[in-house]
Amino acid sequence: MTEHLGFFWLGALFLLGLTVPNLAWTRHRPQGYDPSREDRRLALLEQTGQVWVTGGTLLNRDIAWRPWSGWSWWLAGAAALMALYEYWWFRYFRSPRTMADFTAGLLGIPVAGAVLPVGAFSLLAIYGRAWWLLPGIAILGFGHIGIHLAHRKEVLA
Repeated sequence: MTEHLGFFWLGALFLLGLTVPNLAWTRHRPQGYDPSREDRRLALLEQTGQVWVTGGTLLNRDIAWRPWSGWSWWLAGAAALMALYEYWWFRYFRSPRTMADFTAGLLGIPVAGAVLPVGAFSLLAIYGRAWWLLPGIAILGFGHIGIHLAHRKEVLA
């Protein structure tokens, strides 16, 4: 297992794409956002998944740039989802920053701010054949998407 450990920039680049807009969000939260109403079980799943995915993505030698092959399409898909995620954030920061904006979909993808990064990291794990990362991504997704869906339900109520 230790032969798979090591720091590689590709995982760090994806994490940077995830982290930078989220750090900006802490200063530009949507009007009416109240994390105290979030389901604690979903928050625990989200946080557990965040640790698993962050550590696994940063320290997994298999998530590294390799010469083009059929597996590279998984990386291309992951990059496309991350680009859509960055665009979603661009739209959010240019909006009035309401809860409706924060939970908005994109191109038919519901709660895109939660779904897109989970999809991107799933494809990145497949590209790297880092199968052990997929359960952590699923845990993260269940918590993160669940929290966003609950917020969206409040917006639509």
